[in-house]
Amino acid sequence: MALKIPKRAYHHGNLREAVLLRAVQALESGGIGSVSLREISRELQVSHTAPRRHFPSKQALLNSLAIHGYAQLGGVLARATGGHEAEFEARLKKVTRALVRFALKHPALLGHMFAAKHQPGAPPELLEASERALASGIEMIAEAQGTGEVVAGDPEMLALVPFAAVQGLIYVSNQGSFKGVSLERLVEDATHHILVGLRPRV
Repeated sequence: MALKIPKRAYHHGNLREAVLLRAVQALESGGIGSVSLREISRELQVSHTAPRRHFPSKQALLNSLAIHGYAQLGGVLARATGGHEAEFEARLKKVTRALVRFALKHPALLGHMFAAKHQPGAPPELLEASERALASGIEMIAEAQGTGEVVAGDPEMLALVPFAAVQGLIYVSNQGSFKGVSLERLVEDATHHILVGLRPRV
């Protein structure tokens, strides 16, 4: 479903949001090359210099686009990691499914987010946004350690395992599948094996 830009919202002080939403649409439909400040200005019916008050360059817009994506992802994961009364296994599966849904809905945005994070000279606010997005997952691991459901260790490093695995499967999948197997099934199987590895040793 395409994101909707509030009609003439930029006349009410929401130009920055309108530009970001239009940039997401352009990114998802045509890739990085289709994201153009001038084109977005034309579509929003403002002067080509107006968006530059918020985004002085295309790179600034792309960085803000990645930060915006991490904020969206962070909200998705925070909601998925809720339900502290549930067992860790159920919570982890809920989180991985939420991540897959986000990836299938916003494939180009997710790819841009990770690429922007690893670009040389990535701005601190972008790196901080990526850390905040995953904070709820780290907290979930730490809570599960407290209940004896997950092995001892640095929760940040342990959280990296499931997120890196899911991210890798998303990366190698093609249009939501890999060799005919759906991304959802791939992630479900991977989550099972990750759970085995995270359980305390007897």
